[in-house]
Amino acid sequence: MVITKFHKPIVSVEWLNQNLDATNLIVLDASIPKVTEIDNKISDLCIPEARFFDLKNKFSNTSAPFPTTYPSKEQFEKEAQNLGINNDSFIVVYDDKGIYSSPRAWWLFKSFGFNNVAVLDGGLPAWIEAFYPVSRKTTYNGPNGNFSALERQGNMFFFDDIQKNIEEKSHLIIDARSESRFRGMEAEPREGLRSGSIPNSKNLPFKHVLNDGKMKSENEIRDIFQGFQIAKKPMVFSCGSGITACVLALGAELIGENNVSVYDGSWTEYGTLT
Repeated sequence: MVITKFHKPIVSVEWLNQNLDATNLIVLDASIPKVTEIDNKISDLCIPEARFFDLKNKFSNTSAPFPTTYPSKEQFEKEAQNLGINNDSFIVVYDDKGIYSSPRAWWLFKSFGFNNVAVLDGGLPAWIEAFYPVSRKTTYNGPNGNFSALERQGNMFFFDDIQKNIEEKSHLIIDARSESRFRGMEAEPREGLRSGSIPNSKNLPFKHVLNDGKMKSENEIRDIFQGFQIAKKPMVFSCGSGITACVLALGAELIGENNVSVYDGSWTEYGTLT
C-alpha cells in the first residue's frame, strides 16, 4: 500500500492506524518539553516505528542566540535524510502533548518545499486513548533518504520583516501566547526576557483553536479567525519562540487561509532586541 495524497493538514489516529503499513509512510515524533510546565519531561513512549524529530538539536540552528531558530536549507535537508525521509515519503508528525510542537515540524517541512506532511490530531495522548499499541523510543538507524529541500520564501518572517511591518502595517501580526503574557501581566518563562508584545499585534492564544489537544472543527476555527480578518490582510503568527505560532498556522491552513507566515524568533527575539 502506498499513500498518494493528504486531503487535509491533519489526520486522525484512526486514519494513521489504518495506514501504518503504507510503504512510503514515515511517522515522526516531534515532542519537546513544555517550558510553561513544571514537569517538562517528554514521554519515552512512542507510536511503533516512529522516528524522533529532534526539533531542538537537529532541526534548529543551535548556534543562534534564540531557541528553535530556523535551520539552514542544508542542515534541514541533511537531518531529514538522516531520518530516512525521501522525496516521495508521506509524513505524519505528532507530539506527546496533543497538538503543541508537532505543527512546528509540519511548518518547517512546508517552508522547505515539502507538502506531503500532516499533523496527527490529538497526538500521542489520542493514540493511547484509542488503545493503539505503543513502544519505547529508539534511535533510527536505517538507510538515509534522498530528501531534497527547497526554501520557500515568505513562510518565515524575521526581525527585519517585523520591523518593516510595524511601519507599513501590510500584515496582521497575531500572537499565540496566553492573554496574560501578551498583556505583560505574567512573567515570561525565559529568564531575563521582558514582558510585552509586538506593536500593533493582536492576541489569539493557541489553545483557543484546540479542544482537549485536538483541533476544533473547521467551522469553529473559521469563526475564531473571522474576527481578525476584517482588514483581509496576510497574517503573521508569533508566540514565545516560534512553536505555538505554528498551531495557529495549522488552524489557518485547515480553513483555507494560505496567505500566512510565522515569525521565527517571536517574542523571545523581539523582546530581547527592542
